[in-house]
Amino acid sequence: MPFRRSWLLFLVLIFFVLIVYYEPEAKHKNFTGVGLIIDVNTRIGKEEKTAMEIAATNYNTNSTTHKLSLYIQDSLRLRVPSAAEKMIREKKVKVIIGMHTWQEAALVADIGGQAHVPVISFAAPAITPPLMPLRWPFLIQMAKNGSEQIKCIADIVHAHNWKRVIAIYEDEAFGGDSGKFVLLSEALQHVGSEIEYRLVLPPFSALSDPEGVVHEELAKVLNKTQSRVLIVLESSLAMMTHLFREAKKMRSEWSELAWIIPESVTSLLDSMNNSVIASMEGALGIKTYHSEERSSEYQDFHAQFRKLFRTKYPEEDNSDPGIFALRAYDSISIVMQAIERMTSNTSSPERLLHNMLSSNFSGLSGKIHFEGSQLSETPILRMVSIVGKRYKEIGLWKPDIEFSMSPLKEKIEEKNGSGGNVKDTTNTLAGQLIWPGNLKRNLKGWEMPTHAKPLKIGVPCRVPSEKFVKVEYGKKENNYTGFCIQIFLKAKALLPYPLPYKFVAHYGTYNELIHHVYNKTYDAAIGDITILAERLQYVDFTAPYVDSGIAMIVPAKSTGSALVFTKPFTWDMWVVTGVILMYTTLIVFFLERQSNPEFSGSWKNQISTALWFTLSSLFFAQRENIHNNFTRLVVVVWLSVVFILTSSYTASLSSMLTVRQLQSNQIEWIKKNNFKVGYDGGPFVRKYLESVLEIKPNNIVPVHSPEQYHEEFESKYIAAAFLELPYEKVFLNKYCKGYTATILNTHKIGGFGFVFQKGSPIVRDFSEAILKLAEDGIIRTLEDEWLTPQDECSDNIASSEPESLGLQSFQVLYIVSFATSTICLLLSLFLLPISRQQHQDASDGNVTPGEESAWKKAVRFVRYFYIKNRGRAPTLADTFSSIFDTPEHVQSSPPVEIEMQ
Repeated sequence: MPFRRSWLLFLVLIFFVLIVYYEPEAKHKNFTGVGLIIDVNTRIGKEEKTAMEIAATNYNTNSTTHKLSLYIQDSLRLRVPSAAEKMIREKKVKVIIGMHTWQEAALVADIGGQAHVPVISFAAPAITPPLMPLRWPFLIQMAKNGSEQIKCIADIVHAHNWKRVIAIYEDEAFGGDSGKFVLLSEALQHVGSEIEYRLVLPPFSALSDPEGVVHEELAKVLNKTQSRVLIVLESSLAMMTHLFREAKKMRSEWSELAWIIPESVTSLLDSMNNSVIASMEGALGIKTYHSEERSSEYQDFHAQFRKLFRTKYPEEDNSDPGIFALRAYDSISIVMQAIERMTSNTSSPERLLHNMLSSNFSGLSGKIHFEGSQLSETPILRMVSIVGKRYKEIGLWKPDIEFSMSPLKEKIEEKNGSGGNVKDTTNTLAGQLIWPGNLKRNLKGWEMPTHAKPLKIGVPCRVPSEKFVKVEYGKKENNYTGFCIQIFLKAKALLPYPLPYKFVAHYGTYNELIHHVYNKTYDAAIGDITILAERLQYVDFTAPYVDSGIAMIVPAKSTGSALVFTKPFTWDMWVVTGVILMYTTLIVFFLERQSNPEFSGSWKNQISTALWFTLSSLFFAQRENIHNNFTRLVVVVWLSVVFILTSSYTASLSSMLTVRQLQSNQIEWIKKNNFKVGYDGGPFVRKYLESVLEIKPNNIVPVHSPEQYHEEFESKYIAAAFLELPYEKVFLNKYCKGYTATILNTHKIGGFGFVFQKGSPIVRDFSEAILKLAEDGIIRTLEDEWLTPQDECSDNIASSEPESLGLQSFQVLYIVSFATSTICLLLSLFLLPISRQQHQDASDGNVTPGEESAWKKAVRFVRYFYIKNRGRAPTLADTFSSIFDTPEHVQSSPPVEIEMQ
């Protein structure tokens, strides 16, 4: 009994000793309450709760002066503002952490500002409101606003040359926040892309049949749009799961879908079951890059997290921490370090807030440093591709280095000024991606044509010239030919993929054709379609395959030239005239050299005298003596030829020099005289004539074909015509001798191009093919073949300029002159030996009576041509008498002088 009393007394003594020992220490310890508002039923909430419990436990274990008490409030069980007020009022919390939507964070920040309680938010607004620090002075943001993620998405779109995308996000209970949609729209505009459609899904919690709703909405979007790039801006994991499952079911109908998912979903890939990941195969996700994953602090945290998470949540397959757990852990670290820097004299909410904003350390999620209540460091983003039931990294991204198609390790280390802490990523987006449906090629991001659904191409039927497009109507199908059709076929053959197509004849105007492509009646349009800025607002054009502009066509005249004096005759006419001149010279020389002393002397003198005699007759009266009547006959015919040639030459040259020409600098003359002008029917050409040249609208006449232009010019109905350059080439090639053209350099237009719907990736491929055709000279060859064939010019087209006189106009005259000279030469050669023989016989007295009679007959015939009696005018009967006269008679006959006036 005494022993028991002694033992009891000993225990009481120890109890009092312990009370005395620990009471001073307890009095010196400060407890700080921290309120947590998270959704503990989600994977994100579970990770955050576990991470903050680990951080608080570690701090409480190591700290001898301060302790943290965590008070967790489920955001789904109680309205967030009410939960915040309750914890401040009842638990006396000094800091509130949590909130995953900006609406919740803003409401709690209002309450925290009124109660002077700092609030650390895991959410941030998509667009930062103005004067945010003044409006919510006690708010600290642990999350970035997502603008970097949006820029990363825009760079991915640009890298794949996607021009149109579909934006998808889940509406929120507070009515939705379209801030990220606005940011995405602006970011895409900077890279030349746009949002074709916005799909807003209702909150998942409000759906009774989420599977049916998601299927219906997704099918509606894909039926309405051409884009096949789907960007999910924000969505719950449950909604994302249904979205991908329905997309997988519809893959047979829409196979080439490119998905981009946000970090809020990509960060949870490790926690998803295999069936969900398999449905997301091919999606491109974005995650935050963690440069501290290999630090010792992270390794310790990782081991603690896995152990505690497995214990508390055995139903979860994956126990590795994600970005949300790392941020939650760093949030507690911010509070702990702020408390450690406080003293008893400075323990106030304002001081606590100041210490928290002054944090500067390397946390598990990255560098912790605040500027304007926001994290100052821009995160590095990693891009992952989901393959089968796993995912792999394919590249890194950072705003200041933007997206690079080469490995980024060296660039990031250089920017950060460090090395060794960046994970080695050898794959980039330049590598091969596996898209949904196990597609390993780069997706066009567009609904590409198939044999079941070919590209529907509108072709204009009413064109200014059938050389560009010609539609030949058939019973079963039409036949389409022309320059534009050939360009399309040549370019299509260079595409790296098949392109099924179907031509459809369009009977409206060109603007109506453009509108039909815009409203998706046609997928494309080809033909002589001019690229205009106004049209680019509705459709996309390929690179021009024909340059264009505006030219003015007017009736032509000969232009000034140093050889204008040769224009009245054609070159063959000049050559033949020279030949006849030389031939006549030789005939005169041969006929006169025996009987005319003026043609005596050396051969040089004889030839020069004959040439001068013949040539001088072209310009003035000839006074040289002619002794031979054959020469006289030749000269008479030659003078007739000379008279006709000089008269014709003078008349033709005068006509050429006096014809009127209408020039481009005489547009004012056209307007002053109220002349009408024609144009090819294009509305922009008419607008140019009215607004720039200021021609009266009632003087502008639409003309629809080259033949009609010629008819209007012939009838003097129009004084000038204004055509686009390709039409001008066709017109002048056909009517090559009647008109001239002046290019109006004051007005340039885009040329002819093919039309596609806005954002179509086929535009880029066709533009590249067209440039290739131009570089290889194929387009020039097709132009020569279809637009300006060499054998098309009509020689018999009437021209406003007098034509040069050709040989066909004087061939009879030349034949007569040549024949006369030749006959006289032959007669002279025939009669010359007879005359010599007769003279010799007469002198020898050997003429018999019979011969005398024959001789007399010949003499009477010859006397008809020669002159016998002195002093009388020559007659035709006297022509040949001198040939048969005796030498005495010849010498006694005086020469006859012929004067031509």
